[in-house]
Amino acid sequence: MLSMAPGHTDRIFDISWDLYQPNKLVSCGVKHIKFWSLCGNALTPKRGVFGKTGDLQTILCLACARDELTYSGALNGDIYVWKGINLIRTIQGAHTAGIFSMNACEEGFATGGRDGCIRLWDLTFKPITVIDLRETDQGYKGLSVRSVCWRGDHILVGTQDSEIFEIVVHERNKPFLIMQGHCEGELWALAVHPTKPLAVTGSDDRSVRIWSLIDHALIARCNMEEPIRCAAVNVDGIHLALGMKDGSFTVLRVRDMTEVVHIKDRKEAIHELKYSPDGTYLAVGCNDSSVDIYGVAQRYKKFGECVGSLSFITHLDWSSDSRYLQTNDGNGKRLFYRMPGGKEVTNKEEIKGVHWASWTCVSGLEVNGIWPKYSDINDINSVDGNYIGQVLVTADDYGIIKLFRYPCLRKGAKFKKYIGHSGHVTNIRWSHDYQWVISIGGADHSVFQWKFIPERKLKDALHIAPQESLADSNSDESDSDLSDVPELDSEIEQETQLTYRRQVYKEDLPQLKEQYKERQKGSTSKRRERTPGNSLRLHFVHGYRGYDCRSNLFYTQIGEIVYHVAAVGVIYNRQQNTQRFYLGHDDDILCLALHPLKDYVATGQVGRDPSIHIWDTETIKPLSVLKGCHQYGVCAVDFSADGKRLASVGIDDSHTIVLWDWKKGEKLSVARGSKDKIFVVKMNPYVPDKLITAGIKHVKFWRRAGGGLIGRKGYVGTLGKNDTMMCAVYGWTEEMAFSGTSTGDVCIWRDVFLVKTVKAHDGPVFSMHALEKGFVTGGKDGVVALWDDSFERCLKTYAIKRAALAPGSKGLLLEDNPSIRAISLGHGHILVGTKNGEILEVDKSGPITLLVQGHMEGEVWGLATHPYLPICATVSDDKTLRIWDLSPSHCMLAVRKLKKGGRCCCFSPDGKALAVGLNDGSFLMANADTLEDLVSFHHRKDIISDIRFSPGSGKYLAVASHDSFIDIYNVMSSKRVGICKGATSYITHVDWDIRGKLLQVNTGAKEQLFFEAPRGKKQTIPSVEVEKICWASWTSVLGLCCEGIWPVIGEVTDITASCLTSDKMVLATGDDLGFVKLFRYPAKGKFGKFKRYVAHSTHVTNVRWTYDDSMLVTLGGADMSLMVWTNEMEGYREKRPCDSEESDTDSEEDGGYDSDVTRENEISYTIRALSTNIRPMFGVKPHLQQKEPSVDERPPVSRAPPRPEKLQTNNVGKKKRPIEDLVLELVFGYRGRDCRNNVHYLNDGDDIIYHTASIGILHNVATGTQSFYQEHNDDILCLTVNQHPKFINVVATGQVGDLADMSATAPSIHIWDAMNKQTLSILRCYHSKGVCSVSFSATGKLLLSVGLDPEHTITIWRWQEGAKIASRAGHNRRIFVAEFRPDSDSQFVSVGVKHVKFWTLAGRALLSKKGLVSTLEDARMQTMLAVAFGANNLTFTGTISGDVCVWKDHILCRTVARAHNGPVFAMFTTLRDGLIVTGGKERPSREGGAVKLWDQELRRCRAFRLDTGQATDCVRSVCRGKGKILVGTRSAEIIEVGEKNAACNILVNGHVDGPIWGLVTHPSRDFFLSAAEDGTVRLWDIADKKMLNKVNLGHAARTVCYSPEGDMVAIGMKNGEFIILLVSSLKIWGKKRDRRCSIHDIRFSPDSRFLAVGSSENSVDFYDLTLGPTLSRISYCRDIPSFVIQMDFSADSRYLQVSTGCYKRHVYEVPSGKPVLDQATMDRITWATWTSILGDEVLGIWSRHAEKANVNCACVSHSGISLVTGDDFGMVKLFDFPCPEKFAKHKRFLGHSPHVTNIRFTSGDRHVVSAGGDDCSLFVWKCVHMPH
Repeated sequence: MLSMAPGHTDRIFDISWDLYQPNKLVSCGVKHIKFWSLCGNALTPKRGVFGKTGDLQTILCLACARDELTYSGALNGDIYVWKGINLIRTIQGAHTAGIFSMNACEEGFATGGRDGCIRLWDLTFKPITVIDLRETDQGYKGLSVRSVCWRGDHILVGTQDSEIFEIVVHERNKPFLIMQGHCEGELWALAVHPTKPLAVTGSDDRSVRIWSLIDHALIARCNMEEPIRCAAVNVDGIHLALGMKDGSFTVLRVRDMTEVVHIKDRKEAIHELKYSPDGTYLAVGCNDSSVDIYGVAQRYKKFGECVGSLSFITHLDWSSDSRYLQTNDGNGKRLFYRMPGGKEVTNKEEIKGVHWASWTCVSGLEVNGIWPKYSDINDINSVDGNYIGQVLVTADDYGIIKLFRYPCLRKGAKFKKYIGHSGHVTNIRWSHDYQWVISIGGADHSVFQWKFIPERKLKDALHIAPQESLADSNSDESDSDLSDVPELDSEIEQETQLTYRRQVYKEDLPQLKEQYKERQKGSTSKRRERTPGNSLRLHFVHGYRGYDCRSNLFYTQIGEIVYHVAAVGVIYNRQQNTQRFYLGHDDDILCLALHPLKDYVATGQVGRDPSIHIWDTETIKPLSVLKGCHQYGVCAVDFSADGKRLASVGIDDSHTIVLWDWKKGEKLSVARGSKDKIFVVKMNPYVPDKLITAGIKHVKFWRRAGGGLIGRKGYVGTLGKNDTMMCAVYGWTEEMAFSGTSTGDVCIWRDVFLVKTVKAHDGPVFSMHALEKGFVTGGKDGVVALWDDSFERCLKTYAIKRAALAPGSKGLLLEDNPSIRAISLGHGHILVGTKNGEILEVDKSGPITLLVQGHMEGEVWGLATHPYLPICATVSDDKTLRIWDLSPSHCMLAVRKLKKGGRCCCFSPDGKALAVGLNDGSFLMANADTLEDLVSFHHRKDIISDIRFSPGSGKYLAVASHDSFIDIYNVMSSKRVGICKGATSYITHVDWDIRGKLLQVNTGAKEQLFFEAPRGKKQTIPSVEVEKICWASWTSVLGLCCEGIWPVIGEVTDITASCLTSDKMVLATGDDLGFVKLFRYPAKGKFGKFKRYVAHSTHVTNVRWTYDDSMLVTLGGADMSLMVWTNEMEGYREKRPCDSEESDTDSEEDGGYDSDVTRENEISYTIRALSTNIRPMFGVKPHLQQKEPSVDERPPVSRAPPRPEKLQTNNVGKKKRPIEDLVLELVFGYRGRDCRNNVHYLNDGDDIIYHTASIGILHNVATGTQSFYQEHNDDILCLTVNQHPKFINVVATGQVGDLADMSATAPSIHIWDAMNKQTLSILRCYHSKGVCSVSFSATGKLLLSVGLDPEHTITIWRWQEGAKIASRAGHNRRIFVAEFRPDSDSQFVSVGVKHVKFWTLAGRALLSKKGLVSTLEDARMQTMLAVAFGANNLTFTGTISGDVCVWKDHILCRTVARAHNGPVFAMFTTLRDGLIVTGGKERPSREGGAVKLWDQELRRCRAFRLDTGQATDCVRSVCRGKGKILVGTRSAEIIEVGEKNAACNILVNGHVDGPIWGLVTHPSRDFFLSAAEDGTVRLWDIADKKMLNKVNLGHAARTVCYSPEGDMVAIGMKNGEFIILLVSSLKIWGKKRDRRCSIHDIRFSPDSRFLAVGSSENSVDFYDLTLGPTLSRISYCRDIPSFVIQMDFSADSRYLQVSTGCYKRHVYEVPSGKPVLDQATMDRITWATWTSILGDEVLGIWSRHAEKANVNCACVSHSGISLVTGDDFGMVKLFDFPCPEKFAKHKRFLGHSPHVTNIRFTSGDRHVVSAGGDDCSLFVWKCVHMPH
């Protein structure tokens, strides 16, 4: 899916691509037309403007033409013509009613409408001709055209009544009828003629129609008075009876359709009627549950009535002798009646021998099988039996027609099903000669005619034309149980019962952790131990997964062997006997396939959302990871012959099949495979679009069709039965395929047909492999067979026998002829994998070498390492005891079969004896060399779970069992000497102390107990003492010493095993989730830190260190593998990446603190659409207030003098020119307070690009001119520049948004050209809340984005197409920055709160590694703020503490301490020379500076100071050009620093904190002043485009005003003080504080006498300036109901208007402060200025949508005829003044963030200045005046 958007709130009727413009489309519907543009993945609509040209109405159809013209047909019959989005003209009365269809062709346009006319128009939409179909010979009243298509001189027309006409233009009154059908209502009536190929249908459209089945045409049609519900034709074919909906029935003559009789005896619908076989009676079934019998010859006189039913009659059948009638009713009851009287037959015997003339009933023994087994639904509408063909057809409510055998007695019979109808199939009948089946659809009004192919014909049909595929008219077998299936082979039986579901999947862990962490917030413990210094590396794995997998063993290109076991992909080198491992999976691998070039491997695993990894056998790196299409697991994969595609099958309930383009990671097609298990998928080597799947009773041949796959079942015919297929391969042509069955046959297929079968093996054929000139197969019989190329002859067989084993084998065959599960050929050998977990290499001449082996099926638990040799013993449920060599030979030295499975074993201290505990409660001691029995005992009934020799001489043996006892035996005397009792549950672990006197025991109830040996007395030892005891071994998982090994999610998982090294430093553990972990010992305190390793799939059942701690041996219970890990000591570190992961429970130490970081982390971004009012106003909004009529409504003709002007205007002499537009010219402001890395150089440093509010700004360094990108509809949060030369000046910006719902308010990223401001792509994204970081890849084609959603999702886009490639949750805390490595398209790094991750893009998957900090002493994960890159995979991250961390790959290799004194907010990598710039938060000092330039290794640096005069410099963005460094600061400056002379040039200034409340323009010059919360008042020059001056007031400023001459400035402060400055010297002339609360507005009177000061204390104070700088208050206004917002003086300085916070405007006298209440007086006042948002004159500025948000400010132009406003949605609007009408027309201008706080015209109305609340920015708009 490329793009999606909400279309409209009401119906959409038509949509069309504009073929003349790229990426444009048009949609229309109820009362709208929308013009859409597709850019990136965003569809952006613009509504069509109907304007004054036409009425807003419903548009039904449209067609696009050249030059942005669109023609559309409207509901009233007019044609509307659009240019762009504007309606330019209408063609009135093109049709007299709605136009339903419009079709464009080369000659012009055709339209068709409800008036039944077709009109043809030329290319400019001038009329050519009209064709009125109602007037033609086929026409009728009410004909309505729904579809029209014009090509050349032919026109196709579709009508509402299901007809298709073709009209040839020159014979326009003779339309040719191509197709017709029934139209309205439902279609129920169907009857077939008894002797001719005719069918009769009747419908709710009141028509009855007779159709010919030979030439598929309508022969006759007759319209009745009533809707028809059923029909029947008499046996002689003369009479046709029709049952009506009103309860009547009519009989017509078939010949001429004349009426014979019309009878109405019933009130409810007649639903079924039938003539008797002898033609004498007509039975009529009614919905009032009765059947009436009429005599045909007696002019249909009523003879009888059947009244046994309690529900409506659904079906009737006569007996062949016409003596009985059977009925079905709505209750599903079947009743019998004697004819013609209608008496009910209750005696079943009487009915037994009756033969029924027809069978159309749905209930009855003969048709039991049409119903499913376990349901009593009533959804089969019609049945018809074909006695001759012994088949039966049914029609049901789901649009399905089924073909059964007749009779079908047992429920749930098999069937074939056919689809085509859309909803209910209401009726179905055989034709008179059983050649055809006719079915009718209720709502689809259609009549289907099907050809019936009897079985004998089928075989002939196969040979004629397989491509017609008669075997399969879209039919599907039923899913009912097959009775004829042979016994399943025991092995296959076992395998089908395997379930791969897990209680907990590893994917669930992060979520579970979060849940448990929440609960455990309180219980944080003391500082936890560091992770151990040692680490593990997987060295060798014994085992191969053969028991439930197949064809998973191959030779690579260079002759190594690749296979899998547990969660590991293994590459085995048989010459050196070494293994390499792919460890990317985290759960059982179930399948493996080899790329045709033999260098890549695909493996599929178990998981909730299981993944398929494609990896390189040489580098063992993942190339692609495919996810998101399967559930629970992937059980089969296969590459296509060209290696580009991959097919996979899942183990979900429908065994989904997916076809992938694996390199791109894209899913091409998907289909549901089968309900039963699928074992294998094979791609056709000749046609990449075809594949086979094979499995339980299943072989299917698939063909790709778009995003789906069409599958056809293999057709066996008489040759065989549907067998279970275990393997499949393609042969030497694309048609030929071969499959191996569970009975030992090989099936040979051509296309989908079985050609023949060959007996190949005894028992199932598990594996086959195609060679150039033949095949090789392997089966359960343990035989490998070589065949010729057509399976005619078996050329050679090899039996896998012990006798044939060659001397170089790495182990021993357990039995002869093991079941063969995988075969592969290459390098002169046959490679064989067996069910017993062995891999063998068979030489062509016969000798067999065993290469790898592991335990067989069953869990393996018992493990013991030898006291002084590198060997170990294992014992398993597979009833074997084995000895393994851990030294380089890695082979199995000895094996012995046991009578029972075992769970534990132990070497004696001298290594001579081996004790084994068995599952039946017995145990034995064997000679460790020969494995022969020494002695055995059987004292217990339950499993022996642990067995231990006492240390030293090994005098005692402790034997623990599941019946919760430990028996102690004396080894020498072979007697039981003690029993330890007192455990409440089964024993899990036993350890001796070093003296052999004390036993430590763990039980299943998590008890830790102690017993004295040899008697077994229970001891209580305080936990502190346990540590002091010297234990001979430690395998306990309980107690204080190992409290830390239990994870946060301890309730879901269990720790099954542990083992301590002999130096007592490192504890290894194994758990239920398959993790092997290393802890420092003792692991005290909860949730210790660890290193963890994944290779086993689920339970790790045991772990043991070897005698010298050089290796750790681990056992995987269900994966039956034995893994050997080498222990790499601290300090000994090969420079190879280690495979461990750090513990991921965050350490409690926080990552540091900084106010700016906290603010950025916690900021919540509101989107404009949801913004609320910035001032807490209350009351009724102006546009909702009720207006009192004024007393002084003047008569229209009045002698009174004309009213005075509303506003004093200062350009009286000039002709007034209204303002028609505002154009953004300058912006003062830069978003540095909470965004980063957002200032960049363009064009070699001539221009810089940055952003504020929702505007991208391109600023020319030399001239200061700016140009703007204004397409964002909300605040921009991040910006980046594409560095690739192919994408020069391409910029990406990300914005805030609401939900990720793909609508217009969803967050989006715009990619645009900085020079011409063209949008190149828009990406609507799934990051709810907003996009906080964007970065381009090295080639410039990929874009990375990070969201503010709770998961902080990371997404990769192919931005030119708008395609999302990959997406994944990034971190649960805030991510600040993510950047691609400058040389890569697949590697990137993300940093954030206590987070650094190293990511790789593989296909469509994102793989990540956490940064490893434990490699450095005392290093800890801090909050990371910035990232930069160096050569050789070095990464630098800036931290909150001022350090810079240096990473090699993902491992911390050093830190640059205190690179800055405060947080390092910004870092930049120069691509030219690799130098790195860092920016931080510092106080300026002599040595230090907030900006530093470093060498490539971050070893030396040079500091630069920013001369900004701030106490601390806080740098938020750095960028380096030619000899210059560009710096963006927290205080909204952008500064250019010269590298040579360190000179600073400030390019951009802005307010630091908002809102900017105060704004005033100079009375005569192009200057303006702004005052803001940051405590500064700033003077700006529009002409010079810069800040001229700033005054620091030390307190937040709220308002500012010039005196009328411009020589003084008054400033009102938030603390209630106000100040008057002299402009010339900036000296304070006077200051005063009479109020405690904020001053909201301050004004000089026009005569410069008075100063009015309005505050939030609901007051206005007057000061007389002529009394000098003492500023004593002379009076104040009384009774102001709320806080003051704005004030304006009258032109004569006698009045003051005040707007207040309760939406009321008041007028007061100056200076007395008395309120003016007389409306007439108010109306006569001329105001000097108008900035009020209240008053009748400005009622029109309040919008409908202002429930939560207000208009904040307004200003009338000096000319007095224009008005601008600013509101809480961040909009600037332009109105005419005055605007007393509600919801006045206006133009709106976007750009500000929410809340425009103030707005003013400059002198001469040349500019408008608007001030932003949230964005701390000042926008200067140029006024465009209307021409004279």
